[in-house]
Amino acid sequence: MTPHIPRRRRPALAGLAALLAVSTAALSAPAAASATAAPAAEVWTEVGSDRADPLTESQGLASVEVPANSPNRYTGIGTIPAELRLRGWNHVGDPDAHYDGHYIEPYQRDSGTTKMFRVQAPDGGWSEYEHTLSPGEALNNSWVAISPDGQWMLSGEYGTMSRLLVFPTPGVNPSTSPSADLPQAATVHLDRPVRDVQGCDFTGPTTLLCSSDDPEGALFGITKPLLQVDLSAAPSGTADVDGRVTALRQLPLRSACSGAFEVQGLDYDRRSGTLRVIVMSPGFCVLTDSMTYRFTRG
Repeated sequence: MTPHIPRRRRPALAGLAALLAVSTAALSAPAAASATAAPAAEVWTEVGSDRADPLTESQGLASVEVPANSPNRYTGIGTIPAELRLRGWNHVGDPDAHYDGHYIEPYQRDSGTTKMFRVQAPDGGWSEYEHTLSPGEALNNSWVAISPDGQWMLSGEYGTMSRLLVFPTPGVNPSTSPSADLPQAATVHLDRPVRDVQGCDFTGPTTLLCSSDDPEGALFGITKPLLQVDLSAAPSGTADVDGRVTALRQLPLRSACSGAFEVQGLDYDRRSGTLRVIVMSPGFCVLTDSMTYRFTRG
């Protein structure tokens, strides 16, 4: 039975049981942007797509460099271990992997005062790091992005936000321990608000790409945008930094069904220069034509 997920972060499969009962879905033309995004330094062009499984590939993904030739890893309702569900960790977000082989998944539950980061070390062993919420911090735990130097991890809160959170990277930064609370170390202050960010990944020491599930379009003139965040300095954990946000393009919204799409997590693979973004289709088509879209620069 799929556990209830709080409305703070709407999962792609909420109501999946109801969707299975739907026998007919309305057809629609591909959704179109209401306006064009402002010009930006980088242009990302769609080059292909792969079907995204709604149970195991519906929340996020990460490219893994260690061990060599590792496949991409995905998260979804079906990837949550049973023992974590029994302890209330019923939602997993968009993961990330560092170049040394550490892999991190963000978890949340319906209530409480903590969020959790589950870390797999290069030797395959797992450990858990819990973070006690700071005053005013949202309970949801949508994504993680590890800095290129490995020492710092960014995370975000669902909803309309003007900041990103900075933590020492659990399992990598020597200041962290599974037996101690994982503290917030700093904040990225954004120059404009973002809404419903589902995933971010570093493309360089001071540049992030982020996927936004924004359904309104008022912030950037387009719904479901791909965002670029340029930091004033690389995260250090010792001081806050500023972030300049630019909307690059609307993410693909194509399906045989009409209704609300849900943009999910993303990954940037530095080895190939490929960006991947998950978009879950509306209605019954969440089962049939949800996609992981591939992009390259230019």
